[in-house]
Amino acid sequence: MAPVCRRWTPWGISAAFRRRNRRSRTPVRFLPAFDNALLGYHDRSRIIDDEHRGLSVAGERVVLVDGRVAATWRADTGTVAVTPLHRLSRADREAVAEQGSELSAFLSDGASRDVRVHTAPR
Repeated sequence: MAPVCRRWTPWGISAAFRRRNRRSRTPVRFLPAFDNALLGYHDRSRIIDDEHRGLSVAGERVVLVDGRVAATWRADTGTVAVTPLHRLSRADREAVAEQGSELSAFLSDGASRDVRVHTAPR
């Protein structure tokens, strides 16, 4: 009997399945401050790198790219501003901008779709 690969985890597609099937990616998600995905588990290594763990208790709003924390975000007068934690690929940057635009429209009741994706730190 072949080993079973769990495809789904509480955070989306499992890392093992993603490695075997690179075309299926978890969509970009904007999480609010103090979201349960970041605070609800002792071991958060599946969703956030150790160097960024402090973001969860500091109340930062984060962006998940392929199921992992990749940026922070804030909303300023109708504009969603995204600050990547590391360099994003062109496709990831476009996906973040698209979801940021949707979030901006939601937060401004349709009055704005403005989003700024800042340059990642070096």
